[in-house]
Amino acid sequence: MQRTLVIMVKEPRPGRVKTRLGRDLGIIRAAWWFRHQTSALIRRLRDPRWQIVLAVSPDREGANSRVWPPDLPKKPQGPGDLGQRMTRMLQSAPKGPVCLIGADIPGVTRKHISAAFRSLGSAQMVFGPAFDGGYWLVGAQRYCALPRDLFRNVRWSTENALIDTLASVKSSRVAMLDELRDVDTASDLSS
Repeated sequence: MQRTLVIMVKEPRPGRVKTRLGRDLGIIRAAWWFRHQTSALIRRLRDPRWQIVLAVSPDREGANSRVWPPDLPKKPQGPGDLGQRMTRMLQSAPKGPVCLIGADIPGVTRKHISAAFRSLGSAQMVFGPAFDGGYWLVGAQRYCALPRDLFRNVRWSTENALIDTLASVKSSRVAMLDELRDVDTASDLSS
């Protein structure tokens, strides 16, 4: 079975990406940071043990962008809120274990991704908690193991995002990974 790592990415245009960080650093510096962070992340996470798929936004521009490595498959995120887009990406993955991450986690390594896939040998779902109460990774043994309401009623961008999501998987075996920091504001860069 193919292991799939989906990385959610946005076209790194000023004012369209990392807007909270842009309020602190300026929109051009925030977009520059995101572009270089994403490139470094993709290079760091390449591994023959899994296939990387880029979930791109906006759909057409992201899929045709020269920013992303041309050899990696790209899938449009499509419309909807974050939960709807994440569900679509997880469900469209090939059969086999699938993990999804954002591109704004400087501390994630191949070791973390390997641990996530390894934990899916016994757990049905895996989460990588973030310091802010959200999560940097969500994974499932296979796409059909996802609860229908996995991302419903999640208070995104709050300290409740992980708790809200875990409430929908109470009957599943869940594994937790290391807590990592995602970057939303300038203070996250210095932490």
